[in-house]
Amino acid sequence: MNERIVIDPEIQHGKPVIRGTRVPVTRIIGGLAGGMTKEEVMREYEVTEEGIWAALSYAAELIEAEEFHPLPLRAGQGHALSG
Repeated sequence: MNERIVIDPEIQHGKPVIRGTRVPVTRIIGGLAGGMTKEEVMREYEVTEEGIWAALSYAAELIEAEEFHPLPLRAGQGHALSG
């Protein structure tokens, strides 16, 4: 994965991108989360299947490394995620 993801201040303001492109990892993840198929992402952003898997792996590693803290409850909330 590390060979397929690049962070360079000169490309997309230092956002992680797929190597050889200017396509940010967030665009790949967002496209998939928004319902695009893998094939649609590949065609729309001109990335390879390996680039998609690298973006997903990168996102998974970031989430795994995060420390999660419960959000404070406000009066009248049943749990931290209620609106």
